[in-house]
Parts: sequence; C-alpha cells; structure tokens
Amino acid sequence: MDRLETMRVFVAVAEEEGFAPAARRLSMSPPAVTRAISSLEERLGALLLHRTTRTVRLTEAGVRFLSDCKRILGELDEAEAAAAGAHAEPRGQLGVTAPVLFGRMFVAPILLDFLARYPEVTGRALLVDRIVDLLEEGLDVAVRIGNLPDSSMSAIKVGSVRRVVCASPDYLAAHGTPRAPADLADLEVIAFSGSGIPAEWSFAPPGSGAAGGISVSPPARIIVDLAEVAIAAALAGRGLTRVLSYQAAAEVESGRLRLVLEEFEPPPLPIHVLHADGRRAAARVRAFVDFAVERLRATAV
Repeated sequence: MDRLETMRVFVAVAEEEGFAPAARRLSMSPPAVTRAISSLEERLGALLLHRTTRTVRLTEAGVRFLSDCKRILGELDEAEAAAAGAHAEPRGQLGVTAPVLFGRMFVAPILLDFLARYPEVTGRALLVDRIVDLLEEGLDVAVRIGNLPDSSMSAIKVGSVRRVVCASPDYLAAHGTPRAPADLADLEVIAFSGSGIPAEWSFAPPGSGAAGGISVSPPARIIVDLAEVAIAAALAGRGLTRVLSYQAAAEVESGRLRLVLEEFEPPPLPIHVLHADGRRAAARVRAFVDFAVERLRATAV
C-alpha cells in the first residue's frame, strides 16, 4: 500500500473512531486496516492512535498528522479534479459544528440545502453547547457565538446576537417589572448556563455601549443548561431568564415573553464562521463557508 493510500486509511480510522467502521467505509478487511496503521506508525516512528477495546483516540502526534493528511489529500483530489476538467467540484465528507439551538434553527437547514446542491458531499453535524476543537473532533467548519480567542483559524463575521432578559407578561404583572439590574435581587430568576452566558449577569450603563459596567448575581431558584428549558420556565411564569436574542425571538414576537432592562444590555456577541487551512481548504469546505456566510448574513438573528 502506497503512502497516499495509507493516509486515506488513517483519515478513515480517525474520522470513524474505529478500525472496523473504517474498514467498512473503505471496503477493506479489518486486519488490512490494522496492518496499514501499524506500518504507518512504524515508518513514522510515532504513535498516532490510542487503542482500547472500545475506543480509538488520536494522540497529540495523530491530531497534527490528521490535519496534514486531510490537507494533502484534499489538494490531491482537487488537482485530479482540475486535470479531469472538474476543478473545485465539492466532494467528500463535510463536518460542521454549532451551538445546539442555533444549529437546529439556522445551521442544519443550511447544511441540508448545501448537500442537496452538491450530491458528492456527505455531511456530519455536531450540535453542542461547548467549544469544539475542530482537529480533535475531525470537523471542518464551526459556527461560534461570542468573542474569539486568538487562533490560526480563518474567521468570518456573519452577524451578532444580543443578551436579553425576559419574562412572561403575567409574571411581570404579578411581581413587577425591573427598572434596573439591582431590582433582580427581589425577583425569581431562572439561570441558564449554556452558550457562554455566565452565572453572573453583566450589564452596561444606559448609553455607554460598554460591557462590564454593572454586574449582578441574582439568586436563582432553578439553574438549567438548555435555553429551551429556561424559556419554557419563563413562559410558565416561573421568573425571569437571560438568553440570547434568537433563542427567545419567536416567543417575544408573539407576545408570550416580554423583554426588560433593554437599555442596560451589554454589547452584542458576534457570530463567526470558522475553518482551518484558509485558501488551502478543500473545495467542499470553501464552498460551504461561502454558502453559509451568505445565508447567515441574510438571516435576521
């Protein structure tokens, strides 16, 4: 087996997280896959995979080598496609990650439409409310909400969302509407810990446009880790909650929830589409990023 084919076997094992599923994907026998990986590790003089009876995980060297393999194989595929007159035709597996609710509402429909347009591409979506390491998880593109740390990733801003405090009209009628953040101390609060929103609620002085001017830690009667649960509790009249604007947009528009303390809102959080490799990214990645950026910028979130 030549080096390129061995790379393809390694990528399949890493992405499928196992020798048997990689063998099925490649139409090879499991022993042949095992021999290919053992030969590769022996040639490199480095352990690429941690093996147990149940799982296969990348080592630190394996993570770096996976990134290089995917880049090299992607460039090879594109070179062959160009020689065949089909330059930059997206094909292969595309992995995308996004926060759960944002992914369900916006990213998943975009991915499905993209797959319909490009039948040679297969998709994988990982929707979780945590920061995902693209290389470690074998993914290509991330949609992230919040300020980004410095990294080698290419990032394209596509919009922003607000951090809003809301409650049902019945609750506000019965308990009063807060006029300042300090008023939250006398009201029932549903704390939501997901999507990077801290337990301590930060506000900005009216008209300042700056974050961190006012911080409160309202006593929470219930703490949840899903925005849907926090919103459901607010709809049931259990108190006020703080979520991202898109998460409660339908309920606010229908009048079932009402926004409060809007003049104290901190600056909006940016939304970015991230991917690795920049211009050297595979055709499917570049095509999806362009597709997603255009759609997300056209979406009022």
